[in-house]
Amino acid sequence: MDFFRHLPFELFVGFRYTRAKRHNHFISFISLTSMVGIGLGVAALIIVLSVMNGFQNELRNRILGVAAHLQITGPDNNLKDWKKLVMQVDGAPHVQAGAPYIMAQGMLSYGQSVQGAIIRGVLPDAEDKVAELGSHMRSGSLTDLQPGEFGVVLGAELAQALGVVLGDKVVLMAPQGQFTPTGVVPRIKQFKVVGVFEIGMYEYDSGLALVHIEDAAKLYRMGDSVSGVRLKLDDLFDAPGVARQLGQHLMGKGNYYITDWTQQHANFFRAIQMEKRVMFIILALIVAVAAFNIVSTLVMAVTDKRADIAIMRTFGASPSSIMQIFIVQGALIGVIGTVVGACFGVLIALNIDVIVPFIEHTLGVQFLAKDVYYISDLPSKLLWSDVTVIVVLSFILSLLATLYPSWRAARINPAEALRYE
Repeated sequence: MDFFRHLPFELFVGFRYTRAKRHNHFISFISLTSMVGIGLGVAALIIVLSVMNGFQNELRNRILGVAAHLQITGPDNNLKDWKKLVMQVDGAPHVQAGAPYIMAQGMLSYGQSVQGAIIRGVLPDAEDKVAELGSHMRSGSLTDLQPGEFGVVLGAELAQALGVVLGDKVVLMAPQGQFTPTGVVPRIKQFKVVGVFEIGMYEYDSGLALVHIEDAAKLYRMGDSVSGVRLKLDDLFDAPGVARQLGQHLMGKGNYYITDWTQQHANFFRAIQMEKRVMFIILALIVAVAAFNIVSTLVMAVTDKRADIAIMRTFGASPSSIMQIFIVQGALIGVIGTVVGACFGVLIALNIDVIVPFIEHTLGVQFLAKDVYYISDLPSKLLWSDVTVIVVLSFILSLLATLYPSWRAARINPAEALRYE
């Protein structure tokens, strides 16, 4: 109590009105509803934006676990002098490693099962430096791909669809056929399954097969050529700038096409960013609706306190002081709702990886099916910058909601208010 007595007059009365037990319980109910509404809106904003951030981060990591930061190709995806190119770019700023690759389409069959796939020819040692496939191996290893042995590493979903395990032999058919007197015959070669990887992204797990680059060159008759060179950078976010620098560096040295991961997968990240903005606007409107419930609370509070306002005006309180009293009262409702909602939202966002599996196990449902969504788990990445923006926005909306009722309170005529008291 001593603390409140030393506060300025406006703050003291504003806190007093907020703490007082009103005889009008409906006003108390509206105040509580406003707090709960603001809290739920703030919590929902924090949780949803954290999940959107988590999806963006997880999607980027999984894509770059298979794809490369930068990719250099030649005309018609045919690069002949790739060894010279790797030497030229190996010492370039921000470039950590380079690896050649051959990319083609093929048909894999085992028994009665047939599946189409993207066939990627790789150098295992070099590939491990530009991608993270080695850390996603469920069985076997990339180093088991040896030249001339015709081994293949399959995605987990692809292996399951074909019904194969380590040691089984699958038939790979290349679409480029051979012309014979009887017609066009596709090139066919038997490959032994030496490994299975699982990225956790259905697109790659169900449609990618890795073979040694020399075996791919023989099957697709590439000779000494490759499809291109993949590069890894020290900072993936510098990819567009490094691509421009390499383009200038390689200008005049050959026909090269340089693309970075932001171009190859731009649609994914643009869609996520757009969804994040739209969800922010929608949920911000929920906070706004809850905040403007404060208007109803304060309008009824002003009507209930007309006699008190008249007495304070009679004893010398200025209209601005009366206005500040009700601004304090409304702002306190907004602050309490915002703080409680922020704490609740942060708590949920930080533990969503435990909460969602518990709900799925309890209800016996799966929210994100592997064969429908790229990511089957619900990730979360809490950014304190988002929390700060949400909290500030909520407080500003709450403050704006107090202005009109407070202005009305300041305009009450003491004589008129006391006439019937």
